[in-house]
Amino acid sequence: MKQNYPFDPLLKHHLIMGLLLAIWVFVFLYFTEPLDVNEFNDSEKLIYLPAYGFIACLLYYICLPFQNWLYRKCKNQWFILSELSFVMVFSIVGIIVLRLFYLHVIMDWHPFAYSFSYHLKSILLPALLTVLPIILIGRFAFGRYHEKRLDDQKIEIKGEGNYEGLRLHFNDLISIKSSDNYIEIHYLSGIELKKTLIRNRLSSVDEEFPELIRTHRSHIINPYHFRQWHTENGKHTLVLNHNIQIPVSKTYLQDVKSVLYSATN
Repeated sequence: MKQNYPFDPLLKHHLIMGLLLAIWVFVFLYFTEPLDVNEFNDSEKLIYLPAYGFIACLLYYICLPFQNWLYRKCKNQWFILSELSFVMVFSIVGIIVLRLFYLHVIMDWHPFAYSFSYHLKSILLPALLTVLPIILIGRFAFGRYHEKRLDDQKIEIKGEGNYEGLRLHFNDLISIKSSDNYIEIHYLSGIELKKTLIRNRLSSVDEEFPELIRTHRSHIINPYHFRQWHTENGKHTLVLNHNIQIPVSKTYLQDVKSVLYSATN
């Protein structure tokens, strides 16, 4: 359940999702007449069926704050359990709202309205089983599209071997250290700090990615993760995220100060 699941956090795409859901619900109900829709006459269909589409859209929008809260709670990650939680909340809210709509708008609190148990079993649950696959497919498609766009924005630190290399977002890269014939890369995978060794020269990476800062003959850093300076006994150290400490040699001191000052002001 803690496995990552494709997710698109962009609000505008979820607004589009809600509108598409409203259109699909209306078209599906109008042309297939499932459940008790065939009991409506033509004029009632044009009144109630768009209302059902609007309700489906509104329900989706009502659940978006819960989705955003859950996404932040999971530290900007989305899991299978997160998706199932969203679907469950959507279903519960949908049952409540559709029941009230049926009683108040369609039946006007008529004494011969469906009982809750019959309405739930014969109407509401079948309706949810019809709508939920469309929601899941649409959300999954938007999530995969979002992941592909992010993947296209990744950088690749290549190794000298045929199968060596690391592909990641630039801001997930924290620092790189020279280690004999290898480079030691510190980076983030989600919220987890990781380290990997690749056979390459630090100078090659430094030349390929000028956005990085050389602080020492054996170290380069991503200025995005800079937190503070530390000086002791004339020796300078940079403290990065996750308390990674990088030495700054006198050779690069002025350049590092200049770049970090301009980046933080």
